Amino acid sequence: MKKSRILNKQLNNAIASMGHGDLLIISDAGFPIPNNKRVDLAIEADKPSILEILELIMSDFIYERVIVAEEQKENNSPLYKKIDKLCDRVDIETIPHSEMIGQYNEKAKYIVRTGGFEPWGNVILYSGVDAPLWFKKSGTTIPDYYKDRVNYKK
Repeated sequence: MKKSRILNKQLNNAIASMGHGDLLIISDAGFPIPNNKRVDLAIEADKPSILEILELIMSDFIYERVIVAEEQKENNSPLYKKIDKLCDRVDIETIPHSEMIGQYNEKAKYIVRTGGFEPWGNVILYSGVDAPLWFKKSGTTIPDYYKDRVNYKK
């Protein structure tokens, strides 16, 4: 039996197929998702929640950027603060919600649909590399833009 926390085969396959710079979106129940990108975990309203799935994915996924809608920070600050607390590697970036649903749903490699009923609850994760492993070999120089990534909290 598998050791890590994620048991869903489709979600495991999606995470395992991500490359550096690929986008993974954790979405609310109403986000527009092209069928070929959908990893559907929704069961009923707020089950599973966006935060449950985000925390689960972050426990098994190396991310280098996190983006939410500007409207989330302004109009759903309790959710924004909880997401910010989960993000131990980077600061959260924001974009207009219209850009998220109008452009990023096409850019994403996968979109994980939760049962979340949260206004502006969608979260974009950019796939990264495990910098401590990539730069641990003798003679390797860590560029300035990677120094923070090498020393992230585990």
